[in-house]
Amino acid sequence: MTFVVTDNCIKCKYTDCVDVCPVDCFHEGPNFLVIDPDECIDCSICVPECPAEAIYAEDDVPQAQIQFIALNAELAKQWPVLAEKKDSLPDADDWNGTPDKLKHLER
Repeated sequence: MTFVVTDNCIKCKYTDCVDVCPVDCFHEGPNFLVIDPDECIDCSICVPECPAEAIYAEDDVPQAQIQFIALNAELAKQWPVLAEKKDSLPDADDWNGTPDKLKHLER
């Protein structure tokens, strides 16, 4: 089992999760983070650190967001590794909690 970043990370991109991750499994896109399922060691340390509550165990991803399992795997192969905490997007707090943000994902 791996962990998956879901919809609420889009346009927020808080990186508190990256700061505590013991391996380099997070990858950074323009306005979203993903977890590489091949690098994730299933430690769950990132889950409580996510201010957007956007990280789930693969088996616990809400049914409406199940597409994020494949999306994390796909984009992790395309985007660079993020190994240290960075500032969130400037308007992250405004976007946090906004539903259905997939249409705003920048690849």
